[in-house]
Amino acid sequence: MPVKKRSSSTKYKELKFKDIDYQISYKPAGIKSSDEVNPCCEIIGQNRAINAIKLGLNIRTKGYNIFVTGFSGSGRTTTIKHLLEQLEHNRRELKDICYVNNFRNQDSPRVLVFNAGEGRRFKKDMNYLIDSLRKVVPKAFMSEDFKDRQNRIIREFENRQKKLINEFEDKLTQAGFVMVQLQSGMGIRNEIQPLIDNEPSSLEKLERLAKEGKFALAQLDELRRKWDSLRREFDVVSIESKKLSMKLEDALEKLKFSIVSPLVEDKIDLLKKRYPDEKAVMYLEEVEEALIGDLDRYLEAQPRRGEEEPPPYRKREPFEEFSVNLVLDNSETEGVPIIIEKSPSYKNLFGSVERVVDRFGYWRTDFTRIFSGSLLKAAGGFLVVNAFDLLSEAGVWWPLKRALRNEEMEIAGYDPYFMMAGSGIKPEPIPIDVKVVLIGDARIYNLLWQMDEDFKKIFKIKAEFDSVMDLNQNNLMDYFSFVRRIVDADNLLPFELSGMQAVAEYGRKLSGKRDKLSIRFVSVADIVRESSFCASERKANKVTRKDVYAAIARKRRRVNLVEDKLQEMFDDNILMVSTSGTAVGQVNGLAVYNYGEHVFGRPSRITVNTSLGKAGIINIEREADLSGPIHDKGVLVLSGYLRQMFAQDKPLMMSASITFEQSYSGVDGDSASSTEIYGLLSSLGNIPIKQGLAVTGSVNQKGEIQPIGGVNEKVEGFFDVCKSKGLSGDQGVLIPHQNVQDLMLRPDVMDAVKKGRFHVYPVKTVVEGIEILTDVPGGKRLAKGGFTPGSVMARVDDKLREMAVALENFGRRDNNDNSQQATKRKSGKKSKKE
Repeated sequence: MPVKKRSSSTKYKELKFKDIDYQISYKPAGIKSSDEVNPCCEIIGQNRAINAIKLGLNIRTKGYNIFVTGFSGSGRTTTIKHLLEQLEHNRRELKDICYVNNFRNQDSPRVLVFNAGEGRRFKKDMNYLIDSLRKVVPKAFMSEDFKDRQNRIIREFENRQKKLINEFEDKLTQAGFVMVQLQSGMGIRNEIQPLIDNEPSSLEKLERLAKEGKFALAQLDELRRKWDSLRREFDVVSIESKKLSMKLEDALEKLKFSIVSPLVEDKIDLLKKRYPDEKAVMYLEEVEEALIGDLDRYLEAQPRRGEEEPPPYRKREPFEEFSVNLVLDNSETEGVPIIIEKSPSYKNLFGSVERVVDRFGYWRTDFTRIFSGSLLKAAGGFLVVNAFDLLSEAGVWWPLKRALRNEEMEIAGYDPYFMMAGSGIKPEPIPIDVKVVLIGDARIYNLLWQMDEDFKKIFKIKAEFDSVMDLNQNNLMDYFSFVRRIVDADNLLPFELSGMQAVAEYGRKLSGKRDKLSIRFVSVADIVRESSFCASERKANKVTRKDVYAAIARKRRRVNLVEDKLQEMFDDNILMVSTSGTAVGQVNGLAVYNYGEHVFGRPSRITVNTSLGKAGIINIEREADLSGPIHDKGVLVLSGYLRQMFAQDKPLMMSASITFEQSYSGVDGDSASSTEIYGLLSSLGNIPIKQGLAVTGSVNQKGEIQPIGGVNEKVEGFFDVCKSKGLSGDQGVLIPHQNVQDLMLRPDVMDAVKKGRFHVYPVKTVVEGIEILTDVPGGKRLAKGGFTPGSVMARVDDKLREMAVALENFGRRDNNDNSQQATKRKSGKKSKKE
């Protein structure tokens, strides 16, 4: 059947310059530059997230913490900080937190909670109390009155002791004995000995004399009896003497107590009235008891001979236990605390109990070495943390959950490199009232939601930050206001109206849709700064549209080295792609290369060969393990389309191989499925396809073209190859009609379209696409069967019918030949027998 070509005058539907022009022409009245625009002070384009955050911030019930999701660069952290500072909060009274010594159990320091400002005052009052007692008590002990009373008590007890000893000595004299002191090792001991000839003699000596007959035994027995009696009486006197010494110490202690007690009680009573909290009063009572119970501490802190005052290491030890560790001081805090923790390690978040080496070389710690972290500093306010940073730190997530669930936190030592040196103390938990805001992406949120049951109870508010907003006049004005804000903040050149319009166009392209604006303001702000630099290079006073375009081109140039190297391979025909002429079963497909910061497109030759057979469609990429699952699905869809179109009255008896030529790193995605169908139809119908056209688009089993991603990069990529090989005016790209709203092409591509040197065709169905590619009518299915005569579909249908008949006849002929050969063999055998 002859191929019916369309006349050269036939025009296909293609996009005109006005259809793809996305230049913003909005001109607010009275505004010619950024100088006439007020800088923005509000959050732009995040109403959904703002409402969610407001809800979470104003509900103080446990569990209403906030998890913020969104793309990086959408201003999440800045927005959170701005909202926290501006929203009217239901502010709760801020508190001061102090750790003090637990006199009952020093390994468990106590927590005292005061209103903001009172903690610092309490610490100051306690320091004043100790300092004053350290000065007053020693002076009282040095006063003449104290010395007189002390001396009177000492003299009284000395007289009583002397009388007791004198009475015993009189008894010794009357009995003819005397008390002597003998050396015993390193010490001296008292011994009672009888007087013989006015000389003291030991009983052992007298026993030896009695054995020698030089001393009477009767007299020895009498002396021994008296010695035993006196010895017992001496023991009684010794005990009484010790009791008198103890009574003396008690009397002196009572004297000191009578001096110190009123001083301490008066000062403590004053503090009790000033700090009436139950726990504070209990602590002050223990302080009073400790200050009065150990009076020697006042003497230990005294200066020694030659010292004006005790050195620090000796001065602080006797009273160290009365220190106050103010771990949270809100005395100067204005408004609600807002803490942004950028390094959420365990120590930074929860605080620490530090260890020090004392002068004896031992590790030690106490309540004065407790330090607070950002979670406690945010008490009564808000703590903002990056979720990825938080989860990356070992041993942080579980303690944070416990703190939020129980509304109290524990400060403990955590040092995995010193496992053998424990903190030795367990501070009392601190009650906290804090709102935590985690910032992360949707992947982390979904993972925690599915894997952690506590997460659902603790973070009940999800605030999703969008990356785009609607394109309208109000949002355009917000964009202009944002430009003014960056100009003022970084001291940049002012922007002309055209420059601000170009920045908005850049935001429009970043969004990926012509009716949207991107609100990833980090990238937008970078272009604003770089555009100002471009303007300053040319000595301009203001930034124009040309400067913005130059900044965008430079940004692309900085990161497109791989793209340039790939383009060189097209220029040198190492990567083979035709941009002119025609070929059967060969189509230019389009692929996107994503290198993170830079995304670009380039064409790829797709070829199809068909033959008689029963293998169906062979996906060479799949056979070589270079095809992804989505691409495999797209190829399977082709089979469904062919069965629906051509296998209603005959079987499909063909084999077709499809491949991406010069593809060595794998293929995925279904955006080339329409391209593969066009190549298949061309090969079956033996109809050449124009090589000046490239195709992108997914297809379904009904032959409808479906939208794809990366349409701008694909169009621009094929344009670059065509421009390098020479624009003929016949080149262009077929795209899904749904992607027309996504087209925001580079200025040079737009200019080529405007001049008719490059074309963009929107396509709805496979029939429309093959018609543009071949200049042959696509054809319709007729009511009586078959397709429009002379059309592509008719040629393909006829070819498939021929294949089906040929394969069936080939099988019959093969069977007939086999039967004839078998008959001949039987006839030959019969003749031989005859």
